[in-house]
Amino acid sequence: MPVSPPSPAAMPAATNAAMAATRDLALVIRHVLAGLGHGIHAGRERGAGVEFSEYRAYAPGDEWRRVDWKLLARADRYFVREAERDSHVATWLWLDASASMAEPSRELKGVDKLWFARTALACVAAIAQRQGDAFGLAICSGGKVAFTPADRGPRHLQRVLARLAAARADGLPPTAQVLKSSLHFARAPSLVFAATDGLDWHGQSGPSPLSEALLRLRKLHHDVRLLTVRTRAEVDADFPSGAAYRDPEQETGLHRFTRADRAAYLERSAAHFGAIATNCRQHDIVHHEACIEQPLTDVLRRWLQKAGAR
Repeated sequence: MPVSPPSPAAMPAATNAAMAATRDLALVIRHVLAGLGHGIHAGRERGAGVEFSEYRAYAPGDEWRRVDWKLLARADRYFVREAERDSHVATWLWLDASASMAEPSRELKGVDKLWFARTALACVAAIAQRQGDAFGLAICSGGKVAFTPADRGPRHLQRVLARLAAARADGLPPTAQVLKSSLHFARAPSLVFAATDGLDWHGQSGPSPLSEALLRLRKLHHDVRLLTVRTRAEVDADFPSGAAYRDPEQETGLHRFTRADRAAYLERSAAHFGAIATNCRQHDIVHHEACIEQPLTDVLRRWLQKAGAR
């Protein structure tokens, strides 16, 4: 008698802190994607005229309607029918790894903004690989952009995961000139998943290089999907009174946060991130805000659902 399919709800829950404690990014991805049963775009062709290609073993997150139940009765194992043509939609992962992304959670040990952002993008890469799409990576760190060209397959996924795992929060974001010269993947419309803390969305003189680059990609008809991440302390202005802080991306001195500063901080923060949300709506960019203390699976599900609802 066949065994019932594994249920994602039956899997043991893992907190962000527990997942951050492991160095096996692939293991974290398997856990996060166990509850996600959909892809990242609707560019696949199904139905009449689509020829069967091959079977592959069931993986957590696969759609149950694609399981071959007759083969299950014979083999006593779950197999999925691969019967979809490639839609030729490339997926690009854009990671902000500037110094501000090193900001840690004050609640969860081992969790910082960079860990949360790169793990979310790693999950998107795994979904793209499962769909048979080409996917590439752009890491913005130390004033430079490090590219991993788009490709397909499990080996390429391991290459992308290794480079995400090796990313370190460092230095300033790339300049406008560096970013403009780096948009060489913009020849054909693609999906762009960008993860950042959003602190560099606006500069003193207007849009920052990061926001200009993403808006330019949207104008070139790329499907841009932005995730902005913050710590709960940043959202609530829950900083110890009198504590001294230094902006890791500025050369200015120490700043002290007092109780009197809290109201002004909250007002400026609301205005800043409200402007990001408005800017994204005006340019039809899917935007989702998240705290790094929120369960990563829930954040990823909502981000992809917002993208799918476009």
